Amino acid sequence: MTERTAPEILRGRVVTPTEVIADGVVVVRGETIAWVGDAAHAAAAGWPDVPQPARHPVTLLPGLVDLHTHGGGGASYPDATTPQDALVAVHEHRAHGTTTLVASLVTAAPDTLRQRVAVLAALADAGEIAGIHLEGPFVSMVRCGAQDPALIQAPDADLTRELAALAHGHLVTMTIAPELPGVGGVVDALIGAGALPSFGHTDASWRQTSDALADARARLAATPGRRSGRATVTHLFNGMRPLTHRDPGPIPVFLAAAARGEAVVELIGDGTHVAPELVQSIFSLVGADNIALVTDAMAAAGMPDGAYRLGSQDVTVADGVARLTHGGAIAGGTAHLLDIVRTTVAGGVPLVDVVRAASTTPAAVLGDATIGALEAGRRADIVLTDEDLRVLGVRRAGAVVAP
Repeated sequence: MTERTAPEILRGRVVTPTEVIADGVVVVRGETIAWVGDAAHAAAAGWPDVPQPARHPVTLLPGLVDLHTHGGGGASYPDATTPQDALVAVHEHRAHGTTTLVASLVTAAPDTLRQRVAVLAALADAGEIAGIHLEGPFVSMVRCGAQDPALIQAPDADLTRELAALAHGHLVTMTIAPELPGVGGVVDALIGAGALPSFGHTDASWRQTSDALADARARLAATPGRRSGRATVTHLFNGMRPLTHRDPGPIPVFLAAAARGEAVVELIGDGTHVAPELVQSIFSLVGADNIALVTDAMAAAGMPDGAYRLGSQDVTVADGVARLTHGGAIAGGTAHLLDIVRTTVAGGVPLVDVVRAASTTPAAVLGDATIGALEAGRRADIVLTDEDLRVLGVRRAGAVVAP
């Protein structure tokens, strides 16, 4: 007879998808959360051995889920030639509370994309990452940001299908500009591969964006996949035509779609890419169920200022801000997702909403109901923080991964 694994009982302020339990308990049995609730009710629920409250206040968050990250800890997914190189960045973010992440590439030559997708597919096969995001190469030259304009190309459905096949079913999203001729074929290829279109790096008009979103919604409805079934928007506001009252561009279309629950918008809420007060407004407009907080982190996340690479581009990080060495465009983020949670809470968004946008909503985009929340039956991905939301410890599938 196999002996049952003894449960681990964690006590503190517990953040669930719907509330903050001031004195809560999370019971972990093996790799799974067995029970979550108020400490006062734990004994009646069958968990009598609840520890005394910690001497210093502890907050328990679900493991965070980042849909858009290019690297960290000095390592860059667009430049990683082996899975071991890429794992450096995975471990950097995991140690800071991101227990699930999607590894993002940037615009590159087709052969480079093929090589990098194969590297990341090996990590996804091993369960180290949740999948792959292709940021380009079918994006706007006008709104390329830190994407190399020399390597941007016209939409190519055949290349999309080839990259999806190399990804072994782990392609999650691809950033595409909706105004480009032939983009519908790419959307079809993505959906056929079980991936989602993510609209961004775009100079599209209001009408072009509306038509593209409606078309993508119809195609997704006709081909149900394992993902959420909703298109995403790559880092709303960044890398797209700005909103003005006579030339509205894509932003109000994306916001309206998110408010209707038809799309999920990414927000880089690090205080550099988007002002915290604007992040607060977007939460009020569309709700946490339609927002995925992301880092867009590059190799400098967790590292000092200095010189870095992002694909084919040189990047200089000064005062924690990454910019192209030549041209000055912002070139990704340097924060961990927990930093963004802290910044967004300080900006006035309720903690429960911020955590939902940093865990539950992105998990739903992935179509994975086993992660993204402190709920019984889900995987025991737990982040322990102090009262200022600074990491104290991390568990992934019940195992301690930090410190």
